[in-house]
Amino acid sequence: MKMVKNQEYEIEILDIDKSGGGIGRVDNMAVFIPNAVTEDIVNTKIIKLAKNYAIGKLINIVKPSQYRIEGKCNSADKCGGCSVQHIDYDFQLKYKQKQVKDCLERIGKIQNVNVQPTVGMDNPLHYRNKAQYPIRKVGDKCHIGFYALKTHNVVNINQCLIDDVRNAQIINIVRNFLESKNISIYNEETHKGLIRHLVIRTSRKEILVCLVINGKTIPYIEDLIQNLKKVSDIVGIVLNHNKEKGNVILSEKNTIAYGRDYITETICGLKFKISLLSFFQVNIIQTEALYSIVKDLADLKGTENVLDAYCGIGTIALCLADKAKKVVGVEIVKQAVINAKENAKINSIDNVQFVLGKAEDLLLDEKYDLIVLDPPRKGCDLEFLNKITNNAPPKIIYVSCDPATLARDVKFISEKGYKVNSVQPVDMFPYTSHVETVVLMSK
Repeated sequence: MKMVKNQEYEIEILDIDKSGGGIGRVDNMAVFIPNAVTEDIVNTKIIKLAKNYAIGKLINIVKPSQYRIEGKCNSADKCGGCSVQHIDYDFQLKYKQKQVKDCLERIGKIQNVNVQPTVGMDNPLHYRNKAQYPIRKVGDKCHIGFYALKTHNVVNINQCLIDDVRNAQIINIVRNFLESKNISIYNEETHKGLIRHLVIRTSRKEILVCLVINGKTIPYIEDLIQNLKKVSDIVGIVLNHNKEKGNVILSEKNTIAYGRDYITETICGLKFKISLLSFFQVNIIQTEALYSIVKDLADLKGTENVLDAYCGIGTIALCLADKAKKVVGVEIVKQAVINAKENAKINSIDNVQFVLGKAEDLLLDEKYDLIVLDPPRKGCDLEFLNKITNNAPPKIIYVSCDPATLARDVKFISEKGYKVNSVQPVDMFPYTSHVETVVLMSK
């Protein structure tokens, strides 16, 4: 049966792709179907037909899979955030384990790799401690929410089920203020208007609120401050001044409108200062689980020199410091390095050195016993990986948020004589297709 575009087909879902959509086959060709899950039987309309694959639109479910559940969020199919909210949580964890294993075997060429079951959450809701909400004017209403999938149309929300539960009250206060005071909203096509984004960072006990503006200040800002102060955990309100065209949300220029420009959080018994621009894992419960795994795999005895590349505000470096002789952390973001040094001082840790710069530019003159890599989604620069393997540390721990780039880099490292000892996925982002993975490699 040859597939025809715009034709409908009954398809059994055989697997899940890296975005969380279903994969079926027609005429021996893969068909990718969003919002479907393994063992579903669905009626699907073919909306794109390429040479080697097709994309289908789910019309209706003929027979639901045992792994299908009723989604809890009415906006998920519009905003594109929780791409697997229709999948049973236990099966989400198995899917993420399989994603990691498939990438390591297919891309990394690591055969028969033992990938541990994904570390999940007891309550996988309201876990995000950072949210960035674009703001748009629609008629006389102010929409605050998330971009609809593959567009810049804003899906208006009142509460997101994976964001901190306290965000809903803040969104409501800001929306009412903007509408009642008729504050101008930024238009990305004309580059006119004032208010661009609402950004909220939270810890377990504190909240930092930021409004990104195309200007110097906000009219009637004292009214907004008084309303936001009704939210008991808010410790700071910041204006971020972004007058640039483009999709970069935050500039480096901030003004404190109220309180302070950072929050604090405790991780693994250590206190951390987190500013607006600092990189910090979005899920505190799973971050503690992940760092405990890193610490266990490091198995430090107190005599080791450790390098933490891409160290952010120093969380991993400081968590390892009590068991190491010396830790060096490298980070490209200036504010993060400032925070890292402050965090070392706050916790009275004096055997950690933080360096501002690109990890890739390190000379690696000093020999290390352990190198920890926690790069951005694009993974590590191959020249840097070559420097690392030439340094020949006995252990390398790689923390990754992308199984494909992880597998590519693990392949390179393994070709330099390293063996994969442990692979542990951690569900840092429940109800999304993303997964964090910790890999231990040793000589």
